[in-house]
Amino acid sequence: MRKPKLLTTLHGYSGAEFFADIWAGVTVAMVALPLSLAIAIASGAGPVQGLITAIVGGFMISLLGGSRVQIGGPTGAFIVVVYAVIHEHGYDGLVLATLMAGGILLIAGWFRAGSLIAYVPEPVINGFTIGIGVIIATSQIKDFFGLDIARLPADFLEKVPALWEVRDGANLAAVGVAVATMVLIIAFRKLAPRLPGLIVAVSLGSGAVILFDLPVDTIASRFGDLPNHLPMPTLPEMSFGRVSELFPSALTIAFLAAIESLLSAVVADKMIGGSHRPNAEVTAQGFANIASSLFGGVPVTGAIARTATNIRAGGKTPVAGLVHALTILLVMIYASHLAGYLAMPALAALLVLTAWNMSEPDKWKSYLEGRKTDIFLLVLTLVLTVLVDLTVAIGTGIALGLALRLRRRNVPLEEWDVPKH
Repeated sequence: MRKPKLLTTLHGYSGAEFFADIWAGVTVAMVALPLSLAIAIASGAGPVQGLITAIVGGFMISLLGGSRVQIGGPTGAFIVVVYAVIHEHGYDGLVLATLMAGGILLIAGWFRAGSLIAYVPEPVINGFTIGIGVIIATSQIKDFFGLDIARLPADFLEKVPALWEVRDGANLAAVGVAVATMVLIIAFRKLAPRLPGLIVAVSLGSGAVILFDLPVDTIASRFGDLPNHLPMPTLPEMSFGRVSELFPSALTIAFLAAIESLLSAVVADKMIGGSHRPNAEVTAQGFANIASSLFGGVPVTGAIARTATNIRAGGKTPVAGLVHALTILLVMIYASHLAGYLAMPALAALLVLTAWNMSEPDKWKSYLEGRKTDIFLLVLTLVLTVLVDLTVAIGTGIALGLALRLRRRNVPLEEWDVPKH
């Protein structure tokens, strides 16, 4: 069934639900705002692309999606893929790959491929999630420590030595801002989990930079002033050669968008005791990625952390997701200059914690207690993700995982324990 959940939930929609959705939407927007900026920057795009993706993509996912409470936007899982595509094909290549991925997702939704997600082995999911966490964390070392390096190599094995060579140039002010922001984020999560502690923590860390005139990079100093409006939608340039060249990247983006969105919807179902429509969700991802690409944004998908925040803040229907997108749009129109004051070390601290949460260290012990074949599959996917390529890691992991499952024909499909992003 591909009917959007919004149409179902609007039957009998009450005033109490409307006000609950408004509060939840504004709350989750305050969480999504710094995350969207940080993820876009870490991906090799600009901060404005993060805002565009959260606004346009997030709106489309809530408008057409198959979950009551799903919140869409740019996510950490895409940092690795987006960075690689921009590095190899330029930003225009990423836009075309995202447009193509949207088309692939529309086809997948039309053929009701959403249910096939259950056949992707869990160790593969865990392996590439931990691997992505490792790559995100290492990509933030430069800003976390305020290191002076013109351009980080994309390859992990080249990146680590490059960072080590400039270790003596660490900026103590940047380290102080990053550590203070990290402590504040953790404190807010423990003491006031219902409040948008991310934006408060990042704002306080950035405020210290302005108040004490610290020698620390901000969004404005590095990227200039942010625009206060959305760009006009435009089609990227296409050719047969360009489409063929970007097709593997488009497949990877489509696969990740489907996986992360459906995993997020499963988590949401468990939290609210509901059920989502997987094929409607995949179809919505298709339209959302097409829309994001037309406005020059990055890939978009359902975001587990933001969806959980929406639920904890009292979100009842997709209206909360629409409010979240419109709130970020209002911030862009009326307060984009304030976003320019956000400090890069504060955003780096946010992403380091995001990477740590993605890897879920509290579950490592249970992974090691599993089947030896599952451990092998997880470690292989992790190593290939970090050292080789995410596409290779996913393809190899799924192929081996399905082969191993065929050997255990009498073993039922496992119950997924979804990573927290």
